[in-house]
Amino acid sequence: MFKLIKTDQNTKARCGVIATSRGAIHTPFFMPVATNGTLKSLTLEDIEEINAQILLSNTYHLYLRPGMDVIEAAGGLHKFMNWRRPILTDSGGYQIFSLTKFCKLTDEGVKFRSHQDGSTHILTPEDVMRIEGTIGSDLIMPLDVCAPYPCTEKEAAKAVERTTRWARRSKEYFEKHNDTSRQKLFGIVQGAIYKDLRLRSVAETLEIGFDGYAIGGVSVGEPVKDMFETLEWVIPKLPQDKPRYFMGIGLPDQIVKAVGEGVDMFDTVIPTRYGRHGAAFTRKGKLNLGNANFARDFSPIDETCTGSCCRHYTRAYLRHLLNQNEITGLHIISYHNVYFYVNLMREIRSAIEADNYAAFEKGFLGEYGSELLVGAAK
Repeated sequence: MFKLIKTDQNTKARCGVIATSRGAIHTPFFMPVATNGTLKSLTLEDIEEINAQILLSNTYHLYLRPGMDVIEAAGGLHKFMNWRRPILTDSGGYQIFSLTKFCKLTDEGVKFRSHQDGSTHILTPEDVMRIEGTIGSDLIMPLDVCAPYPCTEKEAAKAVERTTRWARRSKEYFEKHNDTSRQKLFGIVQGAIYKDLRLRSVAETLEIGFDGYAIGGVSVGEPVKDMFETLEWVIPKLPQDKPRYFMGIGLPDQIVKAVGEGVDMFDTVIPTRYGRHGAAFTRKGKLNLGNANFARDFSPIDETCTGSCCRHYTRAYLRHLLNQNEITGLHIISYHNVYFYVNLMREIRSAIEADNYAAFEKGFLGEYGSELLVGAAK
């Protein structure tokens, strides 16, 4: 499934290829988040034009609406969306715990009420594997327990115990019932901010054995320093010949820093969420384009950007669209942000291939104005 091609000589950054039945995915990569089978304010034609290699969709949301009967009748999520490239689906566990007003965990699974209509549902690890089989996604995640921040060590330990038990059950069901030639299953390392629990979780997850490994339970409110400490604990324990996924992060500087620690895969809703609020990413940080100081600024969003938005539109024009509540403005800025992220990953891969990642990381973080300067999180 995964072939490691190159490791940077001066950092832990690496590049490789994940093989799927729908095409190769070059790592490190960023997955735009199509939660409900779509990216807010963008079309899938936009995403193909940007050349994103893979999308992420959410099992919980798709299970509730449109429902598995619709997706199955459509022939799977790819045909339903008209998307030909790979898709990763997360288990929906985080959404169950964070969105629902009623949620009861047992060793068997989770009982919850839908945040949409209040209907009651029960999902087990086996149910999630079955649902992701129906969805037909290429990379799939098992049901896990994401401990909140803050939480006690006892609470985090219980989350690790359930995550391990559910991971074992998920793999057993997956190997018996899913199309393992087309789908690849990741294991998820939990443990919150507790080193001993993280090391325990990674050891137990490795013992079960998966096609790839994800670091979960991050970007849930903990300090950024603590988030990166989990990488220092976990990454050295993960096998070189499997992809590594840092779930749910993050900002551009966080991605650049995490790649230097050896991470291969990223996702976040930030590009489109920020775009819908008029915030655009540049090499020099984030711009709030609704601000008055952009009223006569006829420069592009980012002068270093080669995307179509920066070739065709100015900051002043986009501020005008925002002030007029024109949906076109939200579309353009969201498009730019996703392009910025996808193009950043292309630059990252090129820097690794050239054995120049240390200089790239330092230069990017310095220009971006990041507090995550090289070595700062250690």
